Amino acid sequence: MALESNDDSDVELPTPSDDEIGKKQATLEMGHEEAIEHVREAFAEAGFGVAVEFSVSDMLAEKIGADRDPYYVLGACNPEMADRGLDMSPELGGLMPCNVVVWEAEPGRQHVYHVSIMKIAPLLGMAPQDEDWEELIADTGELVEAAFENLDSA
Repeated sequence: MALESNDDSDVELPTPSDDEIGKKQATLEMGHEEAIEHVREAFAEAGFGVAVEFSVSDMLAEKIGADRDPYYVLGACNPEMADRGLDMSPELGGLMPCNVVVWEAEPGRQHVYHVSIMKIAPLLGMAPQDEDWEELIADTGELVEAAFENLDSA
């Protein structure tokens, strides 16, 4: 079976807004390791566990010799929200867990970044666009908002 190339290089796809993807960001004035621990604690206080975590910068250094500034991924998960989401859309697992990224913008200054998989899933056709899903988005949004408010207690 041959695949056809679709070279529509002059076609621009719409870029979703920060709100449409649930983008949240914060800056922490602390060392990288301290920031990782602070983010872990802030999300735990808001009801998230960390299902998986790893240093992207260490992995890339080991695998390809890349010399990157510290960059760390915390795969956060609220089990109740994950269960509700998977009940409505098994495809959601392709985006799990909800990643929170911490990278060193400069020594002593860390950038924290998160996007909502619950908001992104419908944009990708991986979840319904209905009232039940909107309720799940609102509920997870409240938890993420609480986690980011917890970051301010640094």
